[in-house]
Amino acid sequence: MEGLKWIIDVTSHLKWIIDVNDGVEKMGDTSKERQQWEKHSIYEVPASVKDLNKRAYMPQTVSFGPYHHGEAHLKRMEEHKHRAFLHFLRRCGKPVESCLDALDKVVQDLKDSYEPLDPKWADDTAGFLKMMTLDGCFMLEILRASVDESNDYDSKDPIFSKHGKLHIMPHIRRDMLMLENQIPMRVLEQLLEVGKGSDVNNPVKDKESANQFILKSWFPRPHYSEMGDCLHVLDVYRRSLLQQKGNHIKKHEGRPLGQDKPSGDEIIRSATELNKAGIRFKVNKNASLKDITFAGGVLRLPLIIVDNATESIFLNLIAFERFHVGAGNEITSYVFFMDNIIDNAMDVALLRSSSIILNAIGSDKAVAKLFNSLSKDITLDPESSLDVVHKMVSDYCKKRLNRWRANLFHTYFRKSSSI
Repeated sequence: MEGLKWIIDVTSHLKWIIDVNDGVEKMGDTSKERQQWEKHSIYEVPASVKDLNKRAYMPQTVSFGPYHHGEAHLKRMEEHKHRAFLHFLRRCGKPVESCLDALDKVVQDLKDSYEPLDPKWADDTAGFLKMMTLDGCFMLEILRASVDESNDYDSKDPIFSKHGKLHIMPHIRRDMLMLENQIPMRVLEQLLEVGKGSDVNNPVKDKESANQFILKSWFPRPHYSEMGDCLHVLDVYRRSLLQQKGNHIKKHEGRPLGQDKPSGDEIIRSATELNKAGIRFKVNKNASLKDITFAGGVLRLPLIIVDNATESIFLNLIAFERFHVGAGNEITSYVFFMDNIIDNAMDVALLRSSSIILNAIGSDKAVAKLFNSLSKDITLDPESSLDVVHKMVSDYCKKRLNRWRANLFHTYFRKSSSI
């Protein structure tokens, strides 16, 4: 028995050596590795990040995709997914095979979107396709219900009735914006093609319309410009926050982002301290979250509405930027900037009085606590565009402080010399 174990151990060891040597020989061509990484778009949030606020990353009402599929507290929603799927099929007049065939054409790309993907899903293509079909159609039905007044569901339906839209759907939509709870955009696009069928009221006509369809679910009258290929619902939502809301935005004089940086301390003070230093705050209602400017002693910030979903949404957007190479860091930079200028309730009150923050969660203290908690354990890109604004504000404060000291010195000695 000992001899057999020795043979197995040696064989395993030799296999490992062969695999490593083969791997080294293939290292010359990294294009395959790059192609594999580029397919990833949905990530499992590591425990080191999730432990800071578990509820923000874990769906409470419904699962989409493999990461939380089958969890006990989410199983009840599976029957509602099935019913929604039947409504979808009846409306478009297509058999179930049409959905499965459409997704089967791209099934490997769908699997490759997840990092990591449990081997059970990698091996069970039939089960994976069924999950993608049910989850994708349910997501489309939720989106459709929020943008289309027509309704072929019963008035007592627990999800799609007026009662369900008021009490249940907001929780579903919040779960739809969690990084671990995404499904690839390709699923929605393929199913929408199937859904065109005989549904003359289908609001989606092409890829860009699919993006717009998603946006309308969260923003009733969104400004829209082309987004191109999006990865999933969370990606569409993020891009919308970073889009300017119109070409009529007034351009303010001052140093454009990306030019020579002024010298000075990079630490930015709180809003009340900046205000005492002579800086005024103004809202730019049409700006995106990356449009924070400083010129002539005026700091202009975009409008933000803070409600019960804000914390979860921002944490998942930050996580997406953290794990998806090439996504950018604009949301993270915005949160970092807001955390810097918000220390306590007085800072929130100042920003609220300038119509920069609309507080829908209650106390200003709660808003301050929210922004302070969002920036825990995040890393700011040193090449962030907002780093320029940081430096400009800090430099302005230093000049104001030096001028105040000079005036004080001049006034004091002028009075002293006249005595």
